[in-house]
Amino acid sequence: MNERYKGYRIPKSIIGYAVRRYYRFKLSLRDVSEMLLERGVEVTYETIRNWCRTWGPVFAKTIRRKRGSSFKDKWHIDEMRIKIKGEIFWLWRLIDSDGEEIEILLQKRRNAKAAIRFLKLALKRVRVSPRVMITDKLRSYRKAHRVLFKSVEHRSHKRLNNRIENSHQPTREKERQMRGFKSPGGAQRFLSSMGVFRNLLKVGRYKYSAPDYRQKLKIAFVTFDDIVSSSQNYA
Repeated sequence: MNERYKGYRIPKSIIGYAVRRYYRFKLSLRDVSEMLLERGVEVTYETIRNWCRTWGPVFAKTIRRKRGSSFKDKWHIDEMRIKIKGEIFWLWRLIDSDGEEIEILLQKRRNAKAAIRFLKLALKRVRVSPRVMITDKLRSYRKAHRVLFKSVEHRSHKRLNNRIENSHQPTREKERQMRGFKSPGGAQRFLSSMGVFRNLLKVGRYKYSAPDYRQKLKIAFVTFDDIVSSSQNYA
């Protein structure tokens, strides 16, 4: 696959290789640059940064469109604290019972208004209310439940929400590896795309037999490669 995007000297397949690894794994830009060098491709880490900024959101948008909005009807909702240039922000995250990320939103507040805004955004994406929503005991969720989900079962208990607390770990790892996010907008764009990449490429290995797990990974790889090949730019 030696096709090239308009204005690029490096083949699409190499750009896709780099972008996928940066979003999917705990790798730095320099790590990815070294992996490419091993394959005979010499590019700087700044070049890879530009690829990720340009193509990460493009690939993520296509992944999201191809996979649709068929999530499970049990939602886990939580928020994590992120510091960006000395300011405190809250990353609101929603996943389903399979661990697939439905939506994230970085906000300054952790109040009921912020909770409602976030859940309205999630509803716009999936277009259907959950059967069950699981949260911690943050009071903001009670108000959001009353306003948006009166007929939905609301379970509020810290231990019930371990699944989503674990889903924060990749964000924290990437935050450390990047030595912190540089801006709220940049964090939102990157983390939103990262979640979409993980939905496609991170297959739950403990849910399947080894042959089924490998087969599902192969299907995910083919899907991603097709997206890379069919994507276009207008430079």
